[in-house]
Amino acid sequence: MSTQINFKSINQLAVPATISGIAEPILSITDTAIVGNIPVDGLESLAAAGIVGSFLSMLIWVLGQTRSSISAIISQYLGAGRLDEVKHLPAQAIFFNILLSIVVLLSTVFIIEDIFSLFNATGKILQYCISYYSIRVWGFPLTLFTFAIFGIFRGLQNTFYPMVIALIGAVLNIGLDFLLVYGVDGYIPALYLDGAAWASLISQAIMALIAFVLLLKKTDISLRLVLPLNKELTRLVFMSLNLFVRALALNAALIIAVREATALGDKYIGAHTIAINLWLFAAFFIDGYGAAGNSMGGKLLGAKNYDGLWELAKKIIFYGLTVSVVLMLIGFLFYRPIGHLFSNEIVVLETFYGIFYIVILGLPMNTLAFVFDGLFKGLGEMKYLRNVLLSATFLGFIPALYLGKYLGWGFHAIWIAFVVWMMIRGFALVWKFRQKFRPLVQNV
Repeated sequence: MSTQINFKSINQLAVPATISGIAEPILSITDTAIVGNIPVDGLESLAAAGIVGSFLSMLIWVLGQTRSSISAIISQYLGAGRLDEVKHLPAQAIFFNILLSIVVLLSTVFIIEDIFSLFNATGKILQYCISYYSIRVWGFPLTLFTFAIFGIFRGLQNTFYPMVIALIGAVLNIGLDFLLVYGVDGYIPALYLDGAAWASLISQAIMALIAFVLLLKKTDISLRLVLPLNKELTRLVFMSLNLFVRALALNAALIIAVREATALGDKYIGAHTIAINLWLFAAFFIDGYGAAGNSMGGKLLGAKNYDGLWELAKKIIFYGLTVSVVLMLIGFLFYRPIGHLFSNEIVVLETFYGIFYIVILGLPMNTLAFVFDGLFKGLGEMKYLRNVLLSATFLGFIPALYLGKYLGWGFHAIWIAFVVWMMIRGFALVWKFRQKFRPLVQNV
């Protein structure tokens, strides 16, 4: 089964993947922007939304790794022309993943206050964290289910349906945010921060339902649990476990950053919430080419087309770097207006502007990491991805952060540590790809 490696074929996957990939950060950014402008306790609400959003992202990223494992295996079997051999695998993987998510959900519900106290949340911010999380957490299994189906579509070289689902969810969430946060006089009471939580939950439920229907109607993949267990389930589990450990290391960096920003004061966690949401938005925007690499890379590997794989890597990194340069220009051109989208608090905005240039300048390095990260997932190189993240976090991010803190760099230390983190990740993946696949390429 041949795979064309050109601008059109790559972007047919990358553009829809970019749109679907930014759905989650758009949901978070929408909440941040709307919550940050709440007339009552806007600063405290913004801080709570940022803390809870970071924790939920951790849960989703840690337990949502089955998506990448499913995508890798399906794309490799598609490339080898043996897709029928794994058609019952996704249902088995999703069943165990959702079961695990429900266990995690129920276990956190009873210790919410303890969880957010670890983030240095106190007083009114802690109260808002508890209220906001108590609603949003119920969307957690729904998001994992939707992500798993996205992985199936990606493995089948289809990023269009995930894009449609994500767009519907994002538009619905934005509309519900305005209705439920601010209310409608005489019809809907203003729920403020709780309204943002309900908007996210309803949107996640609708997305999960649409994803389920499209999978049943548009593919031959069944979600009916069939025994015996598929022969590839063991490999999928080990791939997912490696990504699980990797995600823990990744989120250790994100959580430590939130904790240190919270410890600095309300204006710093408010500014950090804006910055991290923009960082994630740019990450998912660039990650569209990582998604293309994921889908096409797995298929090319399954077909043992190493020349095509090498060509794919060169093209997706070039396209990804082009996008990152465009995002940098937008960031510098609209440096101050971007901040005003999220908050009217002068102290928060000035703190944010003090580090925003670091976020912008780090984008090309992020591109290397995110694009090759997606490609490596498609190739099934989960163990190496795990080791890179562990090294980058515990030998790069954490030492850089606390060295900067010791040197008195304050809030800047957090974002300088992010740059160090991404440099290690990006360069390690480029080096490994060249070492492993260049010897297999006949026409370099």
